[in-house]
Amino acid sequence: MNNPDYMTYRVIQVGTGGWGSAWCRDFLPPNISEGLIEVVAAVDLNPAALQIARESLGLRADQCYTDLFKAFDANRADFCTVVVPPAFHEEVVELALKHDMHILSEKPIADTLEASVRIADRVAHSGLKMGVTMSHRFDGDKTTLRQELRSGRYGRLDYLACRFTCDCRKFGSWGKFRHEMLDPLMIEGAVHHLDILADLAGGVCDTIYADTWNPGWGEYRGDSQGLVSIRMENGVRAHYEGAKSNAVGINGWTKEYIRAECELATVILSRRKVEIFRYDRSKCWRAVEPGSGAGETIPLLSQPKWANTWLIEKFVRWLDGGPPMETDVQSNLQSAALVFAAIESSRTGLPIKVQEMLREASRS
Repeated sequence: MNNPDYMTYRVIQVGTGGWGSAWCRDFLPPNISEGLIEVVAAVDLNPAALQIARESLGLRADQCYTDLFKAFDANRADFCTVVVPPAFHEEVVELALKHDMHILSEKPIADTLEASVRIADRVAHSGLKMGVTMSHRFDGDKTTLRQELRSGRYGRLDYLACRFTCDCRKFGSWGKFRHEMLDPLMIEGAVHHLDILADLAGGVCDTIYADTWNPGWGEYRGDSQGLVSIRMENGVRAHYEGAKSNAVGINGWTKEYIRAECELATVILSRRKVEIFRYDRSKCWRAVEPGSGAGETIPLLSQPKWANTWLIEKFVRWLDGGPPMETDVQSNLQSAALVFAAIESSRTGLPIKVQEMLREASRS
């Protein structure tokens, strides 16, 4: 159904296998049905993966390509998506800019901080727009928590704690490619969680210290476990516990535990439930049990779209002249810097000044 108030944007979907298949099946179709976008072509190196685009997006065989250059040359589009491994993001972005296309990319911006900065700079000089789909920040439970903290009802925010723990120690249980990465937890998990913590803290990171490792029973090439401490420039602290090789998952994907310690309340999100425990000035040494009914349960916000489906619409509204996405590529450099600074901290054993590292990458 076309929306008469807005134009329909032509899109080339780059990447239809793996996570790209979720874009084809779940994220793009609702926006197509509303007339916000039209997918004019799809690209994947694997011909078999293109069948997903034909089935889910209704594309013809001649609209599906294994050659990126041919797809971009043969189809006029307003923007492209980038749903391929991070090491290939820079190549796709450069080609999109040459074809005068805007870009909506999966996280992270690129596979290194230096490449991320180069991409952001090239987009800025082009006058085109690029957004990054930090989908997890825009899920319903995290959005509800963010709204509560920004309401001002609980006074000043002191610190945050986040727990993400899973039993994915066996090879292939978290996707084979992640078990073969050097820094799977940081690149594939903490990339979302550190972004969420920084967003909730309402500022940019000053210092980060991380310790990551892989236990003897974790079937990973790289580090699957990690503890991260963050100090923001506004004084808010945050602590992150991430684990993919535990004996059991307690707060896994989409069911994380996030606790915000505020001046007038403790606010807890755990397994998609938000509870408020207000400060009682008349009592001391007061203890409560989350989930016991002692707290005030806050209903999760409700809306038709969340995560990437919502972010596609946000990107389109930005192209229409609306406000920039919260995760435009320039802003998202802060999230990329958090991840790469955490990796550097773990390798050196030293705390990292995040803004200094970002400035150094900009000079490279």
